[in-house]
Amino acid sequence: MERTFIMVKPDGVQRGLVGEIIKRFEQKGYQLLAMEMVHPTREILEEHYQEHKGKPFFPKIVDFMSSGPVVAMVWYGNEVIKTGRKMLGATNPLESAPGTIRGDFGVVTGRNICHGSDSAESAEREIKLWFPQGVTMYDNTRTLQQWLYE
Repeated sequence: MERTFIMVKPDGVQRGLVGEIIKRFEQKGYQLLAMEMVHPTREILEEHYQEHKGKPFFPKIVDFMSSGPVVAMVWYGNEVIKTGRKMLGATNPLESAPGTIRGDFGVVTGRNICHGSDSAESAEREIKLWFPQGVTMYDNTRTLQQWLYE
């Protein structure tokens, strides 16, 4: 069991896809631990995308991501990092399979609906960045768990 960071980007928020994305993760059996709508600062975005600093597209992604509110979320479950990325689909929506979030709703890489952590290390870094107050693990095990996990 692990945690991951999933963010609905400004295009996903403006297009009204937040509920659909939450629905897909919940239907998969993952548990939402934290969620906040926030209009991110350039500073937090520059830290979030730090591995891309110096690349030609870096200023453009920071400009886009700071153009409107995003929905930051923490999800919990069995292999949620790897499976969450599969659910999101390829970074380029045109290469994403139908049935994935980007495959169903995205058209271009620069407007690809959402972000998902790519490793346990980046998930923890991103969770601490976006939820500096911490994320509480409530004891709210659902009876559904017995039907999902052996």
